Amino acid sequence: MAQSAVSRYRIGVDSGGTFTDVCIFDETKQEMFVWKVSSTPADPSEGIANGIVQGLQSLPEGGAHPDAVAYFGHGTTVGTNALIQGRGAASGLITTDGFRDVLEIGRQKRPDLYSLQTVKPPLLAARDMRKEVRERVLFDGTVAVPLNEDDVRQAVKELKDAGIKAIAICTLFSFVEPGHEKRIREMVEEEIPDAFISVSHEIAPEFREYERVSTTVVNAYLGPIMRNYLDRLTPRLEAAGVHAEPHLTQSNGGVISCDTAKKQPVRTVLSGPAAGVTAALEIGRATGSDNLITFDMGGTSSDVSLIDGGKPQMANDIVVHGYPLKVPMLDIHTVGAGGGSIAYVDNGLLKVGPRSAGANPGPVCYGLGNEEPTVTDANIVLGVLNQTHLLNGRMAIDAAASKRAVARLAADLGIDIMDAAQGIIRVVTANMAKAIRVISVERGYDPRDYTMLAFGGAGPIHAARLAKELDIPRLMIPKHPGIMCALGLLQSDLRTNISLTRMAPLSASSLSVIEDGFAQLGERAAEWFEQEKIPAADRRLTLAIDMRYGGQGYELTIERPEGLKGEELLDAMKAGFERAHMQLYGYIAAEEPIQIITLRIEAIGHVPKAETSSYPPVTTDVKAAIVGERTVYLPEIGGFTPCPLYDRTLLGPGHVIAGPAVVEQMDSTTLILPNQSATVDTQLNLIIE
Repeated sequence: MAQSAVSRYRIGVDSGGTFTDVCIFDETKQEMFVWKVSSTPADPSEGIANGIVQGLQSLPEGGAHPDAVAYFGHGTTVGTNALIQGRGAASGLITTDGFRDVLEIGRQKRPDLYSLQTVKPPLLAARDMRKEVRERVLFDGTVAVPLNEDDVRQAVKELKDAGIKAIAICTLFSFVEPGHEKRIREMVEEEIPDAFISVSHEIAPEFREYERVSTTVVNAYLGPIMRNYLDRLTPRLEAAGVHAEPHLTQSNGGVISCDTAKKQPVRTVLSGPAAGVTAALEIGRATGSDNLITFDMGGTSSDVSLIDGGKPQMANDIVVHGYPLKVPMLDIHTVGAGGGSIAYVDNGLLKVGPRSAGANPGPVCYGLGNEEPTVTDANIVLGVLNQTHLLNGRMAIDAAASKRAVARLAADLGIDIMDAAQGIIRVVTANMAKAIRVISVERGYDPRDYTMLAFGGAGPIHAARLAKELDIPRLMIPKHPGIMCALGLLQSDLRTNISLTRMAPLSASSLSVIEDGFAQLGERAAEWFEQEKIPAADRRLTLAIDMRYGGQGYELTIERPEGLKGEELLDAMKAGFERAHMQLYGYIAAEEPIQIITLRIEAIGHVPKAETSSYPPVTTDVKAAIVGERTVYLPEIGGFTPCPLYDRTLLGPGHVIAGPAVVEQMDSTTLILPNQSATVDTQLNLIIE
């Protein structure tokens, strides 16, 4: 353990549904190391501690001791899984008299207009646990009906008697005047000291009562689960010798402290995928690739997003598993298509996912009891994946079991086993292509103008066919594709988003509203910087305004230009809005008045990061990286064909691989199709064209 005396380590851990990925950065030597272990779904903190200890032990020169860890970043699916699987806490709601059913009525829109089998997600606060209190604040902050404290006491007593420990508080127009919500909170704290309290003016201080109450209730529902998880994680890390305070990724791509994550778990719903987009941004910056479509395929799902001009697409409203959330997030689209997605026959048709075998029992080849074929099993049958082991030999697999499972599926379909295996790949590719069209074509972007950055354990296996399906001409596979989300944790800044609804016309009369609103947001940002102990030199603010045409139902977020005031600011904001409107909707309504809706500040605290390294050109022949040959079934050629196997660690800048070929590494496998070639760049990315 000699290294711990001289080296400090920054560690990022992404805990997924199938694998827990560990990325270790040696600050002294400026070197990156990666590790991967199976997840422990029953208690994710166990897999995290195991992964960190094993990863540190695997380092060269005898490994390192956990007490050398200076920074620990963590991406988690605890909140996401609790929401999807319905494992949150029983929750109550206290709201304005007459409005408890907003949560159930919603927007009166069908999720799928023509589906007769649409199933609404279960309500997270039952009707008898939604309590009304007499009070009323008007749109301008005027108190029309004072808060009736007797109503509040009765509501709190009923929730307490029912054993409710997670309570959401959401009253009308509290984002303008939060006094009543603050008083209700005080009274709940007096009566139920150990309750988890979620208050709308803190969680989502914006207009639209349905989305605001939904976000507040989801936060309450996840609160006890996240709090218990983090309360288990910290002692487990301490016991393993890791004393660095955990930082969690939030859905906007930044990281937050453990304390903030406990109070606002709704911000972590897209925790893991967001870290992958952060890592993609860094790779794009290092390689000069400003336009990227990210494709992250793991064991359970595939996450796709779009980076245009070096900036990720953001969303202030997003629906996760049927629940509207009004918190700023990276615009990531998720489909249930991963390596562990189960293939089955439904009314004579082959379907794949969204059901997943997860980490345990996992794909059939794991030998842990699953009998249903998965995408991973199909790739083993086709010869794309290693036939004896994964993770560089640390995980033995049973290829024969995969073949038996796919053969049973083929018999049910009445087709050949290879057609069934390739059919699984075709179906899952179609599902992922549809997801990419949602974040590109449907929003006015042409995927042919972008480079696809493929990562995740299963991403590089499927990326070539997916890019071909979408006519994407260029494909990039990073050096460590299987642990990109963990790597992103070491490249994320501290970040928070603060908003304030202020409805006004875009005109000279509203300039004071804009300036006063941003001044308030600036004060809140300054408080956050102080809480997170961020030095003044490392602080940065980004300002934006939500705008719309009068009468429109939805807004577009436009960055506020720096340094402009008065009429210049108004003209620049109008031009920015019209450009965005033309991009998304294809027209400009010049005669319509434009409205300001919500002011936003993103506060960013810069932290030291793991930098991307460049490497000198190689002098060896690419054939020196060939470690064997495997017969792979390729429909592009019409059957089985021998493919050279390349060891990714032996490839360097300047090497060129002609397809068909397979590139293996500890954390992933890359398939290069016929008539494609892959070049290794100076950052050790594989560029496939």
